[in-house]
This record gives sequence, structure tokens and C-alpha cells, in this order.
Amino acid sequence: MVTRVYTASSSCSTLIKKQQQDVLQYLESHNIDCEVVDITMSEEKRQWMYKNIPKNKWPEHGNPLAPQIFYDDAYCGDYNDFFEAKESNTVSSFLRIKSKSASRKE
Repeated sequence: MVTRVYTASSSCSTLIKKQQQDVLQYLESHNIDCEVVDITMSEEKRQWMYKNIPKNKWPEHGNPLAPQIFYDDAYCGDYNDFFEAKESNTVSSFLRIKSKSASRKE
């Protein structure tokens, strides 16, 4: 089971770059293993990401933008969803992972 963050390394948008960096830095600082998937390097991975984002999470116009977060093949959310989880201290449940404190109790 792995957290996957779909990114776009060649994005010209500073906002997208900042959001990707924010997600990855948070995961690293909290010792949450993740796999970074660069959708600009693989059309197949980009299409997989698009196909697996629920239609109600698509923007009104265009395609969903990076970063997009999955736990294995299950969609967790986009940057806004991640940010809300971070602000409400619910990142572990957002990412569908057990918190370290919950693991110790078991």
C-alpha cells in the first residue's frame, strides 16, 4: 500500500509548483512514504490519473491539475482537499493510513 502523488515537473504555473512542493514537504517531514508520479513524463500515467479521478472532482473547464493524491488506486483528493485535511489535522485519514500513535496501540 502506497501513497502516490501525481505531479507535473514541467508546469509553468508557480502555484502548481508550490502546491506540489507543499504536499511533498509535508509528507517527507511527517515520514510518510510516497511515490511521486510525474504525469509530464508518461501519457499512460496521465491518462490513468484522469480516468481515476471522480467526475465530480473535475474542474468545470479543462483537465484536473497536479497535484493529485491517491492511496494505491483509491483517489484521496487534490491539493485543496489535502490542505483542508492538513488544517483540520486529519491527514492520516485523508491519506487512508494509520497514524503512528494508532499503530502503537494495536
